[in-house]
Amino acid sequence: MKKVMLLGSGELGKEVVIALQRLGHTVIACDSYENAPAMQVADGFEVFSMLDGDALDAAVAKHAPDIIVPEVESIRTDRFYDYEAQGIQVTPSAKAANFTMNRKLIRDLAAKDLGLRTAPYDYATNFEEFKAAVAKVGIPCVVKPLMSSSGKGQSVVKSEADMQFAFDYALEGSRGDIKEMIVEGFIDFDFEITLLTVTQKSGDTLFCAPIGHRQERGDYQESWQPCYVDPAQLEECKEMAAKVTQALGGAGIWGIEFFISSDAVYFSELSPRPHDTGMVTLAGTQNFNEFELHARALLGLPIPEIEQRYPGVSAVILAAQDGVPNFSGIEEACSYPQADLKIFGKPTTRPYRRMGVALAYDRTGDESMDALRARAAEIASKVKVH
Repeated sequence: MKKVMLLGSGELGKEVVIALQRLGHTVIACDSYENAPAMQVADGFEVFSMLDGDALDAAVAKHAPDIIVPEVESIRTDRFYDYEAQGIQVTPSAKAANFTMNRKLIRDLAAKDLGLRTAPYDYATNFEEFKAAVAKVGIPCVVKPLMSSSGKGQSVVKSEADMQFAFDYALEGSRGDIKEMIVEGFIDFDFEITLLTVTQKSGDTLFCAPIGHRQERGDYQESWQPCYVDPAQLEECKEMAAKVTQALGGAGIWGIEFFISSDAVYFSELSPRPHDTGMVTLAGTQNFNEFELHARALLGLPIPEIEQRYPGVSAVILAAQDGVPNFSGIEEACSYPQADLKIFGKPTTRPYRRMGVALAYDRTGDESMDALRARAAEIASKVKVH
């Protein structure tokens, strides 16, 4: 059996721990704060700043893991190359983790090296560069920190009056020690999808059914699977996904986001790990949820096929203020048929922090996707975070 070190212990990491343990493996969960969700179910844990390269080296030396699984952005990813040289497997690979923790590296790889269609973009480290980037890509545009998660620091510039706020907000939302941002030209897209892509050590690259999602404040609020995409456009998404994952290398699940317009497909972003919108797969929409797929792929276990079983929706449960969480309404939320509820176990709250997710699914095929989305949102609304 393998010893796995998980770097990042939020709700996604928690499900990865469960999936790995069910296959008989030991997991050490690491994060910058105590009692993180994944630590509550792991075999052991460490608390330290993963941006501290010496602390990261010390934890790796202490536990001597067979496999390292990054689950967040704020990690000294340059150390991963050394770990690979020592014979430790990094999931999906040191290159993948290093490139995708920084939007600059992954965007330049996609657009310049691989020739994938993306929104026009530029970078900025100060306000003068920011003004020049906005002038280059045009207004409206989207501003994001190069390193962030869950939409932190992301905003839309709709007029020149928005520029100072967008610049300051991107700096404040930056994770790690990279204080740089990407300015993207606005794409007039019809909808956006996540295409969960699974690369295997031995076996074909597999794709889950497309997942549609809705965002607010740059963070996902609901996701649904399957999301209809024109077959020709879906094939183009798969070709792009295969190209970029092959360039980065390694085995695991990738959350790859695309913008879909009436006449084009645009590569948006990539995460080399389970994706928050993929929590919809916890509703049993597939034969393996995204965390089970990630576990099997990184362990080198075969995945013969991914079977789409029935439609499902996830809707987030958010906190409203700072504090220690107390929940009400769980009994009422659990009274709905063809539904489920996951409370993540985060020890503290803050405004808009994701504390849980409501799941609704339809085994019979009698319910429209709009009705299913409404039902998931209704279930989520029953749970109050105090």
